[in-house]
Amino acid sequence: MLKHRGFPGRLPGTDFQFTLRRANPKGATPLAARERRSDRRAPDRRADEAFFKALWENFGTEPFERGNLDAGRLSWFFGREVIAATDPFDPADYEAMLVIDLRAARAAFPDIIGE
Repeated sequence: MLKHRGFPGRLPGTDFQFTLRRANPKGATPLAARERRSDRRAPDRRADEAFFKALWENFGTEPFERGNLDAGRLSWFFGREVIAATDPFDPADYEAMLVIDLRAARAAFPDIIGE
C-alpha cells in the first residue's frame, strides 16, 4: 500500500480520518459511491472540503493511486469528483488508480478549484 507522504492524516482538531496507518490484512475496503445530501452537518461539510482540498493540492488533474487514502472518506467523492482512471477498475485494490473529474469538482467546490 502506497503511503501518500505530506497528505494530512485527519482534519485537525477532529476525528475525521483521511488516511490509514497500515493496510488491512484482509484487503482494502471497497470504494462505493455515497450520496452527499444538502442537509449534512457543518462539521461533515468542513471535512469534505478539507479532504478535497488536500486531494487537489496533492494530485491536481494527474491520476493517483488510492494507496492509504481512507475508503470511507474517499467514497463521498467516488463516482462524482473522483473517478476511476483505469478500465477495468477494482474498487477493493490499494493500487487502484483514480483521477479528479475537473468539471464535477469545479461545480461542487468552486472555491477550491476556481476557474
